[in-house]
Amino acid sequence: MSERPPAIDCWFNVNMGEYGAPDYLVEARREVFAADERLYRDYTIGETIELFDAAGIERAIVTTEAGAPSAHVLSFVDKHPDRFALGLHLDPRRGARAARELRALVADHPAVLARVIPFESGLVPTEALYYPIYSACCELALPLTVNTGIPGPPVPAACQDPLHLDRVCLDFPELVLCMAHGADPWWKVAVRLMLKYAGLHLMTSAYLPKYLPPDFVHFMNTRGKDKVIFASDHPAIEVGRCLEAAAALELRPGVLENYLYGNARRVFFGGN
Repeated sequence: MSERPPAIDCWFNVNMGEYGAPDYLVEARREVFAADERLYRDYTIGETIELFDAAGIERAIVTTEAGAPSAHVLSFVDKHPDRFALGLHLDPRRGARAARELRALVADHPAVLARVIPFESGLVPTEALYYPIYSACCELALPLTVNTGIPGPPVPAACQDPLHLDRVCLDFPELVLCMAHGADPWWKVAVRLMLKYAGLHLMTSAYLPKYLPPDFVHFMNTRGKDKVIFASDHPAIEVGRCLEAAAALELRPGVLENYLYGNARRVFFGGN
């Protein structure tokens, strides 16, 4: 453990029990995911910190709904702000209402990022309903994660083609964007976009690092050393297993530190 640098986990779930099993996973769960019903439970603060200490996680981002914040999630951030930071999930179908909810919640509970998940609505990120959210994030200097890649469950996929973000980056050049959950099978498109736009990054949440394509690992080692951010999506992928796979990547000196810690610190926490 001492050989691996500390990590920031930028997508850690502590309230899956509050959500329960989504309808789209009821039938497909066994075929798509190895996890069983134990995935859908809430974590306590104590057991989460114990898990962090064992795995080498310095801090994690936990997420709640901006329109209906979870008291359970907020308690993590309120009681241990040194170990937990807040992410806010937004529904683009709510348009300007989602932007107002974001502003209101950030005023009382400072967040480090906002999230949108296109497959939930089927709306591509260039739809007009997203634009009040983008404007609010720019106003608040709040980074935004956008899920990209074909999802595992049987839900819409075309809306998560990273190429949609080309227009978003052009229309909102000051917006800090991070693709989330990888970009499979559009890794090369994601790389080209990150080379094109300084404010665009990629988070490998919900993607075990050992399955990253060789070309993408090469990008991490070269022009993308400041672009790729670690996250587990625990408990969908157990955080310790995810960290072990990350440490096993053939990365050049300093790249693993950036991947596990430095890039997240800079993009989401304003560090250098």
